[in-house]
Amino acid sequence: MLLEISGLNAFYDVFQALFDVNLSVERGEVVCLLGRNGAGKTTTLRTVIGLLKRCTGSIKYKGQELRGQRTYQIARQGISLVPENRLIFSELTVSENLDLACRKCARRELIERKEKVFQLFDRLLHLRDRDAGTLSGGEQQMLAIGRALMANPELLLLDELTIGLAPVIVQSFKRQIHALKQAGITILLTEQNAIFALDVSDRAYVLDKGSIVFQGSVTELRARKDLMQSFLGVS
Repeated sequence: MLLEISGLNAFYDVFQALFDVNLSVERGEVVCLLGRNGAGKTTTLRTVIGLLKRCTGSIKYKGQELRGQRTYQIARQGISLVPENRLIFSELTVSENLDLACRKCARRELIERKEKVFQLFDRLLHLRDRDAGTLSGGEQQMLAIGRALMANPELLLLDELTIGLAPVIVQSFKRQIHALKQAGITILLTEQNAIFALDVSDRAYVLDKGSIVFQGSVTELRARKDLMQSFLGVS
């Protein structure tokens, strides 16, 4: 088991956002965390990476407890987050954004990692000297993922990958997630686009009001028409 969350409760001041969440991700899996807006999906990822400190329960990565560690310490263990708002540096070029994510790497390692990113997102290769702020939404998302990959993660957290993107871009991300899985990267993703998420995932969890209401295989969830309609808005 690469990631194991047990009895997780999370809080924003006096507001409780997660209630006794249990979730696991095995090495090599793609696991999706689904639910309507405000269900607690982003909160779960923020808690894993250490951005939300007010929590109880256990978050173990490779058997080691993450709770209480700083975000940079967690990231150094092999976890990268692609946030919903991307947080790219708009005034820097594509290449400079990638360089920043690997600024302590040796020159040769930096070049090798960038080559892998450009192989996955060949469009970024042609845009490498463009200011990131001039890119389209889909291109910025590619850059955000590429920047996360520059840290050479074992576990990639993707928060609302497809939000605001055109259908043709969403389709391309299906192929790229498959390529990441083939490369041995484990993925935990949150999505409101349930159809996309189920197409790329092995297993699924459904959150509602901060609690897990379903866990199982993608096939099992597709068969639960009641859950698909009630919590995901899919008929």
